[in-house]
Amino acid sequence: MARPYQKLVFVCVHGRTCPLQGSLDTCDALRQLVTLAGLRDRIRIVKSGCLAQCGHGPMVAIEPDGAWYCGVTEADAERLFEGPILNDSPLTELLYQPASSGKNVLPPDRWPIPPL
Repeated sequence: MARPYQKLVFVCVHGRTCPLQGSLDTCDALRQLVTLAGLRDRIRIVKSGCLAQCGHGPMVAIEPDGAWYCGVTEADAERLFEGPILNDSPLTELLYQPASSGKNVLPPDRWPIPPL
C-alpha cells in the first residue's frame, strides 16, 4: 500500500522549551528547503505538539525512519534536509539517543533557556 508521503518530519513547536529555542525558524527553514527542491508531494514538514523531551530541543522526529534529532536549529536545517530527510543518511551529531524510552524532560534548572 502506498503512503501519502515518503517522509513525515515532525518539528516540536508547541512544547515548553522548543519554541523558545527557535523551533519555528527550524520548521520554516525545512519547509522552504522542501519547497525549493520541488518535493512537497513527497516530504511533509509538520508542526507538532510537545514531544515530551523538554530541554533537549528543538526536537525533530522523522518517519518512517524512527530517528529523532535534538538541538536542531535553523542553521542545521540544510544538513538535516540533505542527510536524513533526502538521502537517509543519519546526522549523527544531532541524533537523539535518550537513556530510556518515553518522557525525558530535563529539570527546568538544566534547560538551555531560562525556565518560564
